Amino acid sequence: MDFRREDIEQLAGRVRAGEVSSRELTQHALDRIDATNHEVGAFVAVDAEAALAQAADIDDRVAAGEDLGPLAGLPIGVKDTEDATGFRTTKGSLLWADAPTASADSVLVSRLRQSGCVIVGKVNTPELAWKADTDNRVFGRTGNPWSLERSAGGSSGGSAAAVAAGMVPMATGSDGGGSLRIPGALCGLTTMKPSLGRVPAGGPTPPGWADLSSKGVLVGSARDSAYVLDAVIGPDPTDLRALPMPDESWRDAVENLHAPRKVVWSSTLGYAVLDPEIREICEAAIRKLEERGTEVIVIEDVYDEDPAIPWLMLSLTANLRVVEGAFARGEGSWDDLDPALRSMLEWAKAEAGPTTALESSDTAHHLNLKLVELFHTAPLLLTPTVAGHTPFGSDQGTVSGVQDVSWVRYTYPFNLTRSPAGSVCAGFTADGMPVGLQVVGPQHADVAVLRLLAVLEETLGIDHACPYEPTT
Repeated sequence: MDFRREDIEQLAGRVRAGEVSSRELTQHALDRIDATNHEVGAFVAVDAEAALAQAADIDDRVAAGEDLGPLAGLPIGVKDTEDATGFRTTKGSLLWADAPTASADSVLVSRLRQSGCVIVGKVNTPELAWKADTDNRVFGRTGNPWSLERSAGGSSGGSAAAVAAGMVPMATGSDGGGSLRIPGALCGLTTMKPSLGRVPAGGPTPPGWADLSSKGVLVGSARDSAYVLDAVIGPDPTDLRALPMPDESWRDAVENLHAPRKVVWSSTLGYAVLDPEIREICEAAIRKLEERGTEVIVIEDVYDEDPAIPWLMLSLTANLRVVEGAFARGEGSWDDLDPALRSMLEWAKAEAGPTTALESSDTAHHLNLKLVELFHTAPLLLTPTVAGHTPFGSDQGTVSGVQDVSWVRYTYPFNLTRSPAGSVCAGFTADGMPVGLQVVGPQHADVAVLRLLAVLEETLGIDHACPYEPTT
């Protein structure tokens, strides 16, 4: 069995039919983690005994003829920013490295568990999910299974690497500035950032990240994304931002696919510098979409300037609140933080004024107005997912051979606008690394984004299953 080549819907169906046991799947996941995690560094905590007990309970319920959930028996990893009963939520930080274990699941983990998932363990994240490379002072770095010395992206890099390496068929993630799309692109996965509020972020603790972050999952394909998200979307009374349940099944929406009549392509969004090889791969994919009859309208100047500073001010001040709250409770000090994160937080603290958050929200409003105007031209926007090549062990990719801290210029605007957005593998660089193509839709048009992701997978016909096997 290879999770990288399994359809999640079919795999769960086989568990429900008694053709394969949850215990077999869970043991396979544990064996794969055992064989590969020492190289990849995706999982930071595993409870084999608890996972096998969960799996045995599911198998007993199957044998008793119970009606199980749509994800019955599937072993999963949980991003270490998300609570899962029995595990610490360290957020990749020394401040919470010895935190008590969670006594309850987050809303997302609870819904996945109710749908039949087996929680195997926690997966790695950069400290406070703050950057696009997964590395921290508690657990170290996560390597990219396509090339272990390269970055898996972030902040859901542990999740993406675990799925790409075949440790588990799915893992949870979140996206406050590209944290699902960036690691998905770097690890060759199709992934989806749902509209803010589709997957609830309620519970006893207020959601962080100033309304920027959407929860989701890392899986292999658009079909898998739609099927899993169907099981977890929908309102929750503890989430003020939660959206109503959609009228149609997202999984059903990715059947009977047709290429869209028109799309917009923007290679720079008006401000980015794009590596020539990344451009060539993305534009080759778009030409194949044109061959299916889609009209591609080129609009370079979507935005007048890079909205990085407003996004940074919102995300950093949100993290600053969390960190200073810990300090006030006597939980650590500034010295416990990653020096680069500390520097960024101190900058935000010095620069932020009483109206900064409102000014950033105003910027988000104006960015969305630009999108509303653009979507009168065509209903979907295509861009590269990242501007440059996958980094070698740092959070700086290379654009035209030069290290560039802003190699992740394309994703955070659509967190500010709360837009649904996804990434699909468009092809590979000359050195064999996956390249992502981003799809962005209008407000709440998640289904349209999922459909185009599925159309692109079908059109491109790329085998984007990572071939990684451990060397020792």
